Amino acid sequence: MSTFATRVLTLTTGTTETVTDLTSSCADFLTRTAEGRDGLLNIFVPHATAGVAILETGSGSDTDLLTALHHLLPPDDRWQHRHGSPGHGRDHVLPALVPPHATVPVLGGRLELGTWQSICLVDTNKDNPERQVRLTFLG
Repeated sequence: MSTFATRVLTLTTGTTETVTDLTSSCADFLTRTAEGRDGLLNIFVPHATAGVAILETGSGSDTDLLTALHHLLPPDDRWQHRHGSPGHGRDHVLPALVPPHATVPVLGGRLELGTWQSICLVDTNKDNPERQVRLTFLG
């Protein structure tokens, strides 16, 4: 028999560009819902200006990602999408580079991530400090 469970996390990311580690929230969700099963965890951000990345955190990679995005998507007036703070149009291009979703294998009710991998919300939009992340387990 398969299981389908979903939960929405509400996060405050603030007014600066940020990478927020969601790994422990994902693991907590699986503890309550997966019950030792194998399956898939989908992480989805229903926003046009945020994404989900799997990367190493705590060693500077999260800051490096924001720096790279700042170089690739400069916050200036070149963007056609112009509402919000200056350069906000770049935030609407972000999901093309950092997709708004990720799917991670779950084995025995636990995330099957590599040693240094973390699941992260990437948010460059300084105009919207409130974010939602939908976690869905299918197993």
